[in-house]
Amino acid sequence: MQKIILVSFLFFFSCAQNTPSHPPVGGFLSEKDLNTSKNRAKNLNETERSQIQHWIGNQEEKFYPMNLNYWVNLENLQQNPKKSNGEAISYVYDIYDFDQVKLYEKPTKNVNVQFGHFEELKAVEDVLRYMEKNQEATLLVPSVLGFGTYGDNEKIPNDMPLIIKIKVL
Repeated sequence: MQKIILVSFLFFFSCAQNTPSHPPVGGFLSEKDLNTSKNRAKNLNETERSQIQHWIGNQEEKFYPMNLNYWVNLENLQQNPKKSNGEAISYVYDIYDFDQVKLYEKPTKNVNVQFGHFEELKAVEDVLRYMEKNQEATLLVPSVLGFGTYGDNEKIPNDMPLIIKIKVL
């Protein structure tokens, strides 16, 4: 009798399907998996946007939406001339969570990097294209424009919206 129960138990668990969170190396996601991922990202983005807008409503400082789907505390920033690829810029920024806890002791600093030739968070690169020398800004960034689904494998977990305080040097 115990053998029958054991065999039944093993058979039951061997038939259970695990839904992989990632395809195997070199594998492809099915259309169903792609749609599931797409819907998750869309729902997460809508939720984060709503949470960020609620957070903004509780602040004394005003924030303004940018075309790339983040907010900045500089009004009419997109009316400034947009810098082109190849132009050099130096800047520094700190990253905070929405409890305004600084996530890294040392700021991220880049000197004389050229647009189009450096890798940066999408929102950081976008805002830098409109900022002038010595100008400072605070960005409110949904996770999709930050470190996304994977985080940074250090202090920023997956799906974490960020506050980025940036200054052009």
